[in-house]
Amino acid sequence: MSNVLGARRQFGDGPLSRAASQIYTVLVVEVLFLVTTAPGLVALMLLERDASNLPLVAACALPLGPAGSAALYALHHQRPDLTELHPARAFWRGYRANVVDVLRIWVPLLLWLAVIAVNLAHLPAAGVPGWWAVPLVLVGAGVTLVGVNALVITSLFSFRFRDVLRLARYFLVHTPSVTLGNAGLLVAVAALTVLTSEAVVAALGAVLALALLTGSRPMITTIRKDFVA
Repeated sequence: MSNVLGARRQFGDGPLSRAASQIYTVLVVEVLFLVTTAPGLVALMLLERDASNLPLVAACALPLGPAGSAALYALHHQRPDLTELHPARAFWRGYRANVVDVLRIWVPLLLWLAVIAVNLAHLPAAGVPGWWAVPLVLVGAGVTLVGVNALVITSLFSFRFRDVLRLARYFLVHTPSVTLGNAGLLVAVAALTVLTSEAVVAALGAVLALALLTGSRPMITTIRKDFVA
């Protein structure tokens, strides 16, 4: 019996098993991500790329927040042992636990970005100097980066809403590696969307969530060490 248990532990703990568990978890999370975002993604892909559709784009993106949060939760709580894999269960647990708090962050973020995008699209028509685009883009980038931090924090920890925002702003400055990594990831997502389509980005949803989770490790570690009792 001890030999069987030892073999079982060796099978579940080896590097190939860990790689297999990682791949399996990412694939399951990706399928669930697509399922939970399907209504918004289908509507988004049917929209023409026109400035007049920007408010509709924001509405279609609503399901992405809770789904992304659930993906972060499931990937964060994945087990390296092939005999202890339950990514679907973790995804739905994270979705149910965080959906309300995530929407409190996600909805205002989308509204802010929609307003900024509409203003950028209509600068010439409004007779506003072109240089106004620079502060608008900077504000949009700052709001997005704070929102990304808040999404990660809400997905993995239980804090009051105002404390989540404070921590998100705090780590925007105090963990520059996380901020730069998130900025690079957002640029890559934007470029991929422009050059290909929203469908391609959605198909990489779990991979992008894993990249965000990996890049946010310094922030996550500090929060667990300094802000969690």
